[in-house]
Amino acid sequence: MNISYNWLKNYLNIDMETEKVSEILTDIGLEVGGIEEIQSIKGGLEGLVIGEVLTCEKHPNADKLSKTTVCIGADEALPIVCGAPNVAAGQKVVVATVGTVLYSGDESFTIKKSKIRGELSMGMICAEDEIGVGSSHDGIMVLPEDIKPGTMAKDYFKVENDTLIEIDLTPNRVDSASHYGVARDLAAYLKQHQSGVELKLPEVDSFTVDNTNFPVEVSVENNEACPRYCGVTISDVKVQESPEWLQNKLKAIGLSPINNIVDVTNFVLHELGQPLHAFDGAKLKGNKVVVKTLADGTEFETLDEVKRELSSNDLMICNAEEGMCIAGVFGGSDSGVSESTTKVFLESAYFNPVWVRKTAKRHTLSTDASFRFERGIDPNITVYALKRAALLIKEVAGGTISSEIIDIYPNPVEPFKVEVTYRNIERLIGKNIGEDKIKSILTALDIEITEESETGLKLLVPPYRVDVLREADIIEEILRIYGYNNIEMPDAVRSTIVYSQKPDDHKVKTRISNQLMSIGFNEIMCNSLTKADYYETLESHPRNQVVELANPLSNDLNGMRQTLLFGGLESIQHNHNRKNSDLKFFEFGNCYTYKPGSEKTDLNNYNESQRLSLFLSGNKAATSWNTPEVAISFFDLKNQIENILIRLGLSFNDFKEEETKSDLFSEGLILLSGEKAVVEFGLVNAKLLKTFAIDKAVFFAEINWDLLLKKSAKKGITYTEISKFPEVKRDLALLLNKDIKFAQVKQIALKTEKKLLKKVSLFDVYEGKKISSSKKSYAVSFILQDETKTLNDKIIDKIMKKLMATYERDLGAEIRK
Repeated sequence: MNISYNWLKNYLNIDMETEKVSEILTDIGLEVGGIEEIQSIKGGLEGLVIGEVLTCEKHPNADKLSKTTVCIGADEALPIVCGAPNVAAGQKVVVATVGTVLYSGDESFTIKKSKIRGELSMGMICAEDEIGVGSSHDGIMVLPEDIKPGTMAKDYFKVENDTLIEIDLTPNRVDSASHYGVARDLAAYLKQHQSGVELKLPEVDSFTVDNTNFPVEVSVENNEACPRYCGVTISDVKVQESPEWLQNKLKAIGLSPINNIVDVTNFVLHELGQPLHAFDGAKLKGNKVVVKTLADGTEFETLDEVKRELSSNDLMICNAEEGMCIAGVFGGSDSGVSESTTKVFLESAYFNPVWVRKTAKRHTLSTDASFRFERGIDPNITVYALKRAALLIKEVAGGTISSEIIDIYPNPVEPFKVEVTYRNIERLIGKNIGEDKIKSILTALDIEITEESETGLKLLVPPYRVDVLREADIIEEILRIYGYNNIEMPDAVRSTIVYSQKPDDHKVKTRISNQLMSIGFNEIMCNSLTKADYYETLESHPRNQVVELANPLSNDLNGMRQTLLFGGLESIQHNHNRKNSDLKFFEFGNCYTYKPGSEKTDLNNYNESQRLSLFLSGNKAATSWNTPEVAISFFDLKNQIENILIRLGLSFNDFKEEETKSDLFSEGLILLSGEKAVVEFGLVNAKLLKTFAIDKAVFFAEINWDLLLKKSAKKGITYTEISKFPEVKRDLALLLNKDIKFAQVKQIALKTEKKLLKKVSLFDVYEGKKISSSKKSYAVSFILQDETKTLNDKIIDKIMKKLMATYERDLGAEIRK
């Protein structure tokens, strides 16, 4: 948001350096993003001077050029070659001297000493468009005869120098989305540090109704969408260019003047933060204004000459027959002010922020008006803004006020009631700033103190402060005006140490992220919004569980993701298309589901959970002379999951392991805690890969981060010294049916020998010759250890025989010699 310093000073009696003002604004929450010196005419007409043409004769070597001498108040006249057809001796003209920079839009050029067709030229006689004071290029600009040569052009044209302050306004501070709003906040601060600070609004006491020759009937059919609607008519106006002062004000903040009526509405918008709209009175059919919604599918052409289909939830400003304006968002192409307009209906309203926001998003429109209405403007300034604009229109366009002010406000917006205690103020600020200072700041912020006690205050907060609704908000207001920098750092840090078994989510995420990045993973961050059609054919994540958006930006972003898979596949597709195929990705993100068929307004029917996803595709490492091409496998993914579990104090033994039945995978595993899936991983289904035109295998894991953290928190950490007694390793070769998994072999072993068996691992799988096609051979290693003594052969043999007997009985295993 751009603020003109000169304009700001219209409401506040300040005279300080712009840098100091910017520093104060930043301190009180209106962060200044930049400061720029500007002029009402670009370049400030520096180097331009008023001159008198002493002689003018035809150029000896060019038919369309003239050779002149021009006096600019110096001892010697300047020789200047001019191509204008209207140049003549005796004229007073604008001269750009050598070294002057002239601007044409964003381009510029410098006047140089030169020879034109053999004749010396030491300057340029200017047309009005060449110096930015008009648009004519028919010839040079001829000035009145009484101007003294040598007068600086910037003095003659009264160039205004100004400073543009760029404020990075946060969404909650719409109260400061105007020059008066910024002045009001600045005044609240200055009143605490100096005396004589006066905040003033322009007077509107001179507003009177001249006649009632143009009455307009107004009705509001939807008071929810339009809590307040005001209007007045003005007759006999003359639409033309705005006066110089008004154009300069708008140009200073980057707006282009249009005509005097529209310029006034824009001026008041940026002065007070109240959007206005001027309708051509001649196009007000039936002399009626009706605020209502129209039927679904009604076609309406907006100012940008785009025909839009309206929703029945779009509030419209209509006449007796048709719509004229999308309320609070954009005007219609056929109802605005034009050069032929002689009477206007001026609108000042307060529209429901939610209605305006939904309409603006629905039609992908964003205007200065919708920006303010969406965030909640002051409902109690509408009549003042209407009077201010009406008086300005009379000043710049003539005319008479031709109706009483219409003000439909059935349910006035009440101030917000908030209570605050001195104890909490001191606790949150960290300093006792005194009761008098607190009350002074609140009064300066227009916050009314209705009741005082020894412990605190009862307050009424004005409706324009939509961000101040709680005690904490009041304390923040006090602190930002008092000054964050005025809170001294304490000598000692006071903290309460509380032990909690619940892991710090942020720290654990950082720890796991660092672990993954250290082994070559890259973190991706995908949009939570996704294409709902991704879930159309899935059974594990059905389409009817998608949380759908009421006003999607597009069909590709019309739902909330149920899984992190599709965002990752989009990233993999993007990389594959750019010949980057060896990929390791991870993402922390939230997933969302909706309970099908339930009430959509009940938040209990929605679920949000944190997930961690891993993606592996391509080769383990880039191939080279000593690194053969080895493709990523399922077990590489499983190894990464195991490492994450170990880092959190867990292992695969803490979960029930089953084959996944999810249609996201061609094959894979699921780790269960009770009946809840904590980790699901495997090879992504080829049909899904085909959807994304991915022709290489992708291994994907999705971890329910919330459940994993809970599981980790319950896992106690124990410490034991390293055993003094050695481990013993024994191997078995088991001939098993093909459908038996190693997990079953491992679980049986750990159940059979719970005390001395420390580890079970698989080091070879064989299928082929000399083995039935329905069988496979597992080579399994067992680590045995006693913490109190050295194991002897008798104990070891007894354990191994027990294991072999159990495998033969439970799995039908054949022990291979």
